[in-house]
Amino acid sequence: MAPDSPGPIPGPEPPPSTPGGAPTAAPAQAGAPRKGLILATLCIALFVAMLDNVVVSNALPSIDRDLDAGVSGLQWVMEGYSLVFAALLLTGGTLGDRYGRRRVFLIGLGVFTAGSIACALAGSLPALIAGRAIQGVGGALLLPGSMSIIRHVFTDERERARAIGIWSGVSGAGLALGPAIGGPLVDAFGWASVFWINVPVGVAGILVGSWVLPEFAERRGRFDLPGLLLGVPAVGALVFALIEGPAQGWTSTRVLGAAALAAVALIAFVGVELRVAQPMLDLGFLRDRVIGAAIWGGFAVSFGMFGALFFLGLYMQDVLGYTPTRAGFASLPSTLAIMIAAPISGQLAGRIGPRVPLVTGLTLCGVALGGLSFYGKDASYLEFFWVLPFLGAGMGLCFTPISVAVMSRVEPARAGMASAVTNTARELGGVVGIAALGAVLTGRLSSRLTELLADEQVPADDARRIVDASTSGGGGGIGHLGAAPTPVREAATTAFMDGLHLALWTGSAMLLGSAVLVAYLMRDRPEIVVGDAVGSPAKVAA
Repeated sequence: MAPDSPGPIPGPEPPPSTPGGAPTAAPAQAGAPRKGLILATLCIALFVAMLDNVVVSNALPSIDRDLDAGVSGLQWVMEGYSLVFAALLLTGGTLGDRYGRRRVFLIGLGVFTAGSIACALAGSLPALIAGRAIQGVGGALLLPGSMSIIRHVFTDERERARAIGIWSGVSGAGLALGPAIGGPLVDAFGWASVFWINVPVGVAGILVGSWVLPEFAERRGRFDLPGLLLGVPAVGALVFALIEGPAQGWTSTRVLGAAALAAVALIAFVGVELRVAQPMLDLGFLRDRVIGAAIWGGFAVSFGMFGALFFLGLYMQDVLGYTPTRAGFASLPSTLAIMIAAPISGQLAGRIGPRVPLVTGLTLCGVALGGLSFYGKDASYLEFFWVLPFLGAGMGLCFTPISVAVMSRVEPARAGMASAVTNTARELGGVVGIAALGAVLTGRLSSRLTELLADEQVPADDARRIVDASTSGGGGGIGHLGAAPTPVREAATTAFMDGLHLALWTGSAMLLGSAVLVAYLMRDRPEIVVGDAVGSPAKVAA
């Protein structure tokens, strides 16, 4: 076995049981056809949840027209889901570990479906944002349960790695296919259609899942209510500050207040988790270098890729003039690469361990972002087309080994918690990436555009208004300068490209540096610290 993939932690696994204490059938007894049906059910539900995370972006102009949302309102249509999803992921994983992964997964799928119906029927902006928040609750409940069920059903390490590869490929495909599916749906059936498509899939998933999914619930003792009450505001306030920072300004009262709340709640959360017998987050397993490297890898790939892909959409639409549908279809090469690379990555992780595919994926992502920085406002699709498969392949190679590394190093009783921590890191990486790379882009855009407008002898007051308009929405304001004089539009586009290139270089450096760090941390088999059967730390030699 590869030195960076030591396999499950030694020790007997407790028999699976329901919350009432009655043992269920051992997952290893499931035959191949039933395992395939279980995996398909989990993947379909996950695909819809991931798809909906991004498909809404194509519906935003229509939502703006129908509901008079405005820029701030549209931002919360997108971020209302992410805020609740990230804040409740850890809670969802803990609830599944304690009360049953199947039960919580199906409840999450039902809540997500109900939220989709609420969104589709929304007649006002507040109703739509509320529906998106309900979807976030459902997604936070079903995602950790999905991975922990795989951890139990696929007991062979190589078989599990292949299953996680398929699961990761479906997850990545859902994220990447969102723009390609959303554009035609909105054009043909209106914005509500991007929510209605979830309903039949959700209902079918609940019916099939009730039949085929096994039940596991292995944690006992008192529920960590203090951890819940501190963990949700810690993550939620942090995500809120990162979302509002670019729009309200990093020194605004709301942003600083949210950041202060996040810091206080996080410190208190860590203090509580170190003392309770059954913590929501067992901080001991984070001391394992392999787990730490995997979680950082997930954060880094989301930081670089989701941050950069957000601005890549602005580049294709606002600079190159693509329609939303055309921009969505232009991303298909990366989608196909994700779907191909993720299962291959699962096979590699099962054979040689997660280190090589994860480091390779981070490196490919870093090189691809650097490659995009060579193209400007006059580039044709054929010129930068080659970069997109590298982006997709890099992402596909990263997703699976991250999950494999974590799932192979924690005991089954904490599989939901471990999955939730991993996915919370990914979600935070995406939010931080958009905020940080957006700050880099808008900072460079502002200074460069000020210089160019001064060269054009634009009056200072007018120049300030143009700069403010261009930097709104993380640089997306340049798409609203169509009525401006040609020199102003040209200056704004040039400044945007300068800012975009700097943001791409920043993301590339982050990814390449993370590849080196992950390669170093996963170089051997360190001693690891995990929770024992009652939640207290226990040192084990890997």
